[in-house]
Amino acid sequence: MELIGLIIFGAVIGALARLFMKGSQPIGVLWTIILGVLGALVGYWLAGLLGVEDTAGIDWIRWIISIVVSIIFISIYVGATSKSRR
Repeated sequence: MELIGLIIFGAVIGALARLFMKGSQPIGVLWTIILGVLGALVGYWLAGLLGVEDTAGIDWIRWIISIVVSIIFISIYVGATSKSRR
């Protein structure tokens, strides 16, 4: 069940990252989920390094860090793939 939860969480993080990005990102749903999962994993790791502890409610700081990291990953992916398509 953890894998399914991670996929769902990655889809949400990836979708939110794409929502906050300017312009269009020519990537599919699968890459959105993959980059969202990677952003969530790295975001939670970075939050741990920054000393963000678990809270009783929603961990807004972890969510924000995960979304920002996903935005960076999506930007890198779009930049790398758009140059190869030209």
